[in-house]
Amino acid sequence: MKQNQNTITYSRIIHLSHIIDIDIPQWPGDPPVEITTVANIPQDGYYLRRFSLGEHSATHINAPKSFHDNGVGIDQYSAESLVLPGVVMDICDTATVNPDYSLTIADVLHWEKEHGKITAGSLVLLHTGWEDKWLNKTAFFNRDAEGIMHFPGFGYDVTQFLLEERQIAGLGIDTHGVDSGQDNSFTINSLVLAQERIVLENLTNLQQLPPKGTTLMIGVLRLRDGSGSPVGVLALVP
Repeated sequence: MKQNQNTITYSRIIHLSHIIDIDIPQWPGDPPVEITTVANIPQDGYYLRRFSLGEHSATHINAPKSFHDNGVGIDQYSAESLVLPGVVMDICDTATVNPDYSLTIADVLHWEKEHGKITAGSLVLLHTGWEDKWLNKTAFFNRDAEGIMHFPGFGYDVTQFLLEERQIAGLGIDTHGVDSGQDNSFTINSLVLAQERIVLENLTNLQQLPPKGTTLMIGVLRLRDGSGSPVGVLALVP
């Protein structure tokens, strides 16, 4: 009997997760990041800290339970669903001019004209350039005088298109939301997570990835009934 073998070839591995620290940008209302030393080598013979942060803090994954009453928790995601191919779409130039820009179907078709049709089961990563603002909370959330945030995201029509016509595994972005900053109803999150797919937010180092060919490995904290989890995301670049 012939045995199938899955192989991943890569030339380098890149962190796509920000370092977690107490002063990272936090969504309004989220609990603060707290890190406390509980044991020191001189006194205790070992070093240990306790940390506390919200399930949607730092680079993180959202689970269906965060937006749907009957949705599954992050502990229910299979191991297989967390290793998948990634494609990267770059809208940095457009987002610099228009921070409220949302990806469109035309953008996807233009990308496919150059790189080929998106393979089913891919995670679509949107590189907006917002990762460069991570250390500046004011720039990262980009609030106007009325407190409304302005950063790019995925449009509704293109998200439906990607889910239905391309059968993608989910979305990822380097901002604090796959929904654009002005959308306070989490429309895109709800749409993707209704189908128990993947949403990654606050990614970094997307500029180091090619448009296609990367394998992504998402390390979740398997919090029972979790609405999400901070994640360590690794990119295996060919």
